Amino acid sequence: MKVQLSRAFPLPASAEAAWAVLQDIAAVASCMPGAKITERVDDTHYKGTVAMKVGPASLSFRGAIEVKGVDASTRTLRLSAKGTDTTGSSAASMDLTARVDALDAKSCNLAGESEVSMSGKAAAFGSRLIGPVSEQVLNQFAANFAARLQAMPAPDAPARAAAAQAPEAKPLNALSLMWAIVKGWFRSVFGR
Repeated sequence: MKVQLSRAFPLPASAEAAWAVLQDIAAVASCMPGAKITERVDDTHYKGTVAMKVGPASLSFRGAIEVKGVDASTRTLRLSAKGTDTTGSSAASMDLTARVDALDAKSCNLAGESEVSMSGKAAAFGSRLIGPVSEQVLNQFAANFAARLQAMPAPDAPARAAAAQAPEAKPLNALSLMWAIVKGWFRSVFGR
């Protein structure tokens, strides 16, 4: 099963600040609900985990991330990720292109296109849920990314502020996720 997503999120920071965070794979992973970098193999290869609980079902994937390209002139990052769940019954892969577009000196857009493929039990279980779940995960990712940007010190801030840690990413909001699924079901039954 494949899902293609294309979204843009406004961010309350300069394009330069957003680009600095986007190039930091560990920082980006920390913004994704349930994701964590467990090992940096080299400058372009990482290992990590993604865990998610949806009602009674829990999914936990281990896998690898490869940075396919970084283009500072267009502020574009391309990466691919592949993984299998801890039981070996499901697999997932993702190709992502993310770009930072300046709007003005203090705001920008984070735009992304991705293709997510799932197979095995996760695909069978999630075929109706993958769209709403993906939307919810992306919305929470954008909120966590914006919070990380807002926690960054201003360029002229004292050095002590530079050591401040960004707030921890919020986990996947199950209530919002369930509401998105219910809305999607009503749309499918009663039309738009």
